[in-house]
Amino acid sequence: MPSWFMPIANSGATIINDMKLLVFYPYLPYPLDRGTYHRTFNLLKELAGVHEVDLLALTENGEGEEHKHVFAEFCNRVETISFKHPDWQKMFPDRLLNPLPPNVAHWTLPQVEPVLDRLLTAGKYDAVHVCDIVLAQYFTNKKRASIPMIVDRSRVDLQFQLAEHSRMNFSLKTRFLRYEGYAKLLAFEKKVAARAAMEVVCGPDDKVFIQKYISKTVPIEVVVNGVDLDYFRESPIPTARAENPSLIFCGAMDYNPNVDALRWYFEAIHEGIRKQIPNLQVLIVGKSPIPEVKAYGDKPGVHVTGGVPDVRPYYGQAWLQIVPLRIGGGTRLKIVESMALGTPVISTTIGAQGLDLIHKQDILLADTPEAFITETVEALKDESLRKRLSIAAIETASQRLSWRTIGKRLAELYDRKFKSRNANPITPPPQALFR
Repeated sequence: MPSWFMPIANSGATIINDMKLLVFYPYLPYPLDRGTYHRTFNLLKELAGVHEVDLLALTENGEGEEHKHVFAEFCNRVETISFKHPDWQKMFPDRLLNPLPPNVAHWTLPQVEPVLDRLLTAGKYDAVHVCDIVLAQYFTNKKRASIPMIVDRSRVDLQFQLAEHSRMNFSLKTRFLRYEGYAKLLAFEKKVAARAAMEVVCGPDDKVFIQKYISKTVPIEVVVNGVDLDYFRESPIPTARAENPSLIFCGAMDYNPNVDALRWYFEAIHEGIRKQIPNLQVLIVGKSPIPEVKAYGDKPGVHVTGGVPDVRPYYGQAWLQIVPLRIGGGTRLKIVESMALGTPVISTTIGAQGLDLIHKQDILLADTPEAFITETVEALKDESLRKRLSIAAIETASQRLSWRTIGKRLAELYDRKFKSRNANPITPPPQALFR
């Protein structure tokens, strides 16, 4: 039985149930086949183990409605709103005259308002936890100004879009449209920061960006991403490693940061490794590969699997996981999952930001093609190095990167910040989780 079906009482969380939360998601995060779904699902589950949580989720064209029972296992109440995205606005007059950035306006749904009015009137919530900035728009008006709003950011949108802009080969038309969106997004980010009681981000780079460019005063907590140790754990009967030296890259293969990472790897790194490791094998594992990614499968020793029902056997076969990310922000879940399973990781610094991992101890870090080649070749040739990295990674994941630990700390943080009548102060969480 997957671990997310285990009764929440077994999570090890201290049940406080002194706070009532409304959690508002732009989707039902299930099945767990996307990085953001792992974060939103597990944080929700752990929050519900400590506080009384009502979940309101949007379901595009009803997608995911059949999974409501999964959330009913641990939420006090689960309600969904089926919707269809409005068409993307034409530049003139609708888009130019709309103060909202296009990615936020795309989530402006009139059917949401009456449901929120009903829930907020009846619920008497201590705070509302919204997932990502697109849903914050529903709490920036005066009539909902009294309820504390917590914004959980799987990424900081403005930071992410600017990083994309610097790396992706967008057309002139796309660049023009994005510039128009950046100005609106900056204004909206500032508006949300002024309204938010707290923003929760994945890494210190996200926090630094917000404080430098958006708001110096909004409270920000860094909550790193974790791993479900019941599901991602080293098997007592390990999967046999591949016979030939092998690398794995995991992720959604239509996601721009992953596409850019693979482009950089194959343009600047791959052949340098193959010159020294001629029998190198590369596994590219993840759903929705775009044509550019599929084409890498034509290279000798490279296999593009597409989506797979269970990624763990692929991690088990690989000698190393590569994370050559150049666009920051986001969940970085591929690293913690690989660590928990004992597959060593080599990553760029930006790819591993926020996880407090030590080079040559928990992970290998390299930021230039030359360094990436050198570190990868050394690890592929040195079995003892891979073993040391594997043991240290499993220990680090077990000690401080489990969702149970991270979620419990977040729930206790909410209790301290938003429930003043809590009579029993709680020991502040470790700096490795919150900054």
